[in-house]
Amino acid sequence: MDIGPGSSKADAAPLTVKTRGPARRRLRIAAAAIVLLAFVAVAGTWVHRQVTTVFVDDARIAADMVTLSSRLSGWVTEIGVIAGDTGRAGDMLLRIDSREAALTLLEIEARLAGLVTRGAELEARLAMVDRQTRSQEDAQRARLEAARSQLPAAQADRIFAEGEFARAVQLMGTGSGTRQRHDQTRAQLETATQRVLAVAAEIRNVEAQLVNAGAAREELTVLRRQLDSIGPLQQELAAQRDRVRLEIQDRTIVMPFDGVVDRIFVDAGEYVTPGQRLMLVHDPARVRVEANVKETEIRYFRPGSPVRLRVDAYPDRRFEGVVERVGGAATSEFALLPSPNPSGNFTKITQRLPVRVALRAGAADGLLRPGMMVGVEAPARE
Repeated sequence: MDIGPGSSKADAAPLTVKTRGPARRRLRIAAAAIVLLAFVAVAGTWVHRQVTTVFVDDARIAADMVTLSSRLSGWVTEIGVIAGDTGRAGDMLLRIDSREAALTLLEIEARLAGLVTRGAELEARLAMVDRQTRSQEDAQRARLEAARSQLPAAQADRIFAEGEFARAVQLMGTGSGTRQRHDQTRAQLETATQRVLAVAAEIRNVEAQLVNAGAAREELTVLRRQLDSIGPLQQELAAQRDRVRLEIQDRTIVMPFDGVVDRIFVDAGEYVTPGQRLMLVHDPARVRVEANVKETEIRYFRPGSPVRLRVDAYPDRRFEGVVERVGGAATSEFALLPSPNPSGNFTKITQRLPVRVALRAGAADGLLRPGMMVGVEAPARE
């Protein structure tokens, strides 16, 4: 019987089983060692991080929340945004009724136009009176000069007539002269005398008219004063006009900067009063982190030192920041109900100081919103 081949196969199976057993044990040991090393590495890293890093878990995103209000009262006619909208600087947010102010502006502008017309009228009248009175004065001066120029001739004629009359009287006394010559020279003397008187009267008349013409020119001074009085009135009305324009402009509430509307406190149709808060806005590019750090760890937070930020809303993202300011007093100093502890029972509590962290430029990207929870990590080195 041939049993050789059959016995060889039976002996090979136990040998293979014996060979696989140690290999599997070695793989299990290697895997366990790798897991143990990984655990040790992770645990070591965690322990090292806990020892070399200071953690602050109750920090928050903060921003300058700007309350918008109106300095004028009125009815809200339009609201152009809703909470959460973003806007550019100068965008309209809310309008207050400005109809009455617009009518007042029209009235003031009409009064200003009337003053302009009045000023033009006075200037035209001033020029007309100036021309008229100047021509009158020139004419009277010419008449005065003409009258004065006639006076010497009239006086000379009178003197000549007086001489002729004296000679006629003398000749009449000696009998050489005639009555006709006597009467003729006397008539010439009277005529010359009357002419002198007439020329003198004409001179006085022209002088009086010249005085009247000068008095008429005094009207120019009155017109100039009236024209000068228009200037202050125009300035007063211009100031009133600018004030009303400012009121109309202030009745439109605009975004003071590129920002976000956080909350709206009024609705269209409501009556608002001066100083009443209307909206709450903030600038998303100027958010910051505010944390309250234990006094035992405040030495690690110095102005200018870098920190890392973990925002709960974005667990897979890290932000970089710089300590901007450290508060000058503990937060307990600003409590509404201070605890001076007059009884003598004392429980020591670790105080906290406010720390402000500034984000690096462009780090926020509009993602961080006021009130978000933040974790701050600072290296534990002095």
